[in-house]
Amino acid sequence: MISRFPRLAILLSSGLALAGCETARSVTAGVFGPSAQAGQPGFVRGFLGGIASEDPMAAAAGREVLAAGGSAVDAAVAASFVMAVTLPSRAGLGGGGACVVFDPRRNDAEAVMFEARGRAGGLSGADRPAAVPMMARGLFALHTRQRTGRPFEELIAPAEQLARFGAPMTRALHADLSAVQGPLFADPESRAIFSRNGVPIAVGERFQNPALGATLTALRVSGVGDLHQGTLARRLEEAMPLAGGGTYAQGELRAALPRVVPAVTLAARGGDRASFLPEAGLPAAQAFQALLAGQQPGPLPGALPASAGLIVYDRTGLAVSCAFSLNNLFGTGRMVPGMGFLAAAAPGIGRVTAAPLSAAIGWNPNLRAFRAVAAGSGQEWAPLAVAAPLAAAMGRDADAASAIAQVPQGGRAQLGHCPRYLPGWEQLCATATDPRGAGVALGATDR
Repeated sequence: MISRFPRLAILLSSGLALAGCETARSVTAGVFGPSAQAGQPGFVRGFLGGIASEDPMAAAAGREVLAAGGSAVDAAVAASFVMAVTLPSRAGLGGGGACVVFDPRRNDAEAVMFEARGRAGGLSGADRPAAVPMMARGLFALHTRQRTGRPFEELIAPAEQLARFGAPMTRALHADLSAVQGPLFADPESRAIFSRNGVPIAVGERFQNPALGATLTALRVSGVGDLHQGTLARRLEEAMPLAGGGTYAQGELRAALPRVVPAVTLAARGGDRASFLPEAGLPAAQAFQALLAGQQPGPLPGALPASAGLIVYDRTGLAVSCAFSLNNLFGTGRMVPGMGFLAAAAPGIGRVTAAPLSAAIGWNPNLRAFRAVAAGSGQEWAPLAVAAPLAAAMGRDADAASAIAQVPQGGRAQLGHCPRYLPGWEQLCATATDPRGAGVALGATDR
């Protein structure tokens, strides 16, 4: 796996400046020979499923997992860890997120909630209060929502290698850096990683984060629990006050656990169901209902923080939709010293609000089959970025390109759509990313 990633990065770097809606074949098709073994990209031939992400490297890593025989859950975990390296403005180990999972074997949808949480105490004197990090534990909890799959530690390796040996700067990360480079580069560790003499690294040029690579190595070797009750936890407790994030209360890291809860499921046309994240995801569910009824909902009031979306589905019909956030663009704007990741901003303090997490999956309980999957971002427009394409696909039988065109200007969406369901007519499945963003949609077939 280590030796393949430089080759993959070269393939992708030429396309990072291209936004848009890519479907069907991956840019990595044909790189790996037909003699690949189980666990190696190229092992699976024919229909793989699909993946769409706001980060090209994350999408490519997830597709490799699908091509190696991994499930949609495996691909989502690998892609999410990569996003923590290549899109750290919106996703990272210091932050959190939430995912909806549909498993046709269980014939049900559930939500894995691992939001970057508020603090129990110890914030006196903190000039930029930090949230409790949840992403690593959350992705481990997501990985448990399948009966079989690739080993969890194997799924960390792509992100680990990109952090250690470098990843190309994407348009999305460059745009985020340019928006906040003044305050962000006041932090010496952020400045060293993301800039050349105080200027954001150019699109396509490589940047490295060896400290994050070392943290990911520790997670791979010792397990994600080490960040909450082991050596990494002790390092984090010592380093966070140095980053101005405040002192963790005793046992606060240990007690921070993800939750697996029922998704909010609504009836749709023809016996279909649409399942949404609970709590912060409810505005998307409400907008979906309104759109099916012919109404036009507006954006959720208020200025919500930056987030990023990811969707994956595999050839069995297992589907995952995730949204991630640091509760602010680049979280607190400060790296945790020596650990290589940005601390998320603690919600509920000052103007910081909870993350706008919007993700959903459409499915049919009678057929035990997947229909559509969507994830959204775009601050207050994130709920509509999920509801609009999902309602178009499930309510009006719109194709993927037409459905994603329904996303309002302020939102960005990732979408997978199988109009005749999956398992079923796999040749009709399509995967799309919002053409106004910098993401990539990959997958479908590998012949």
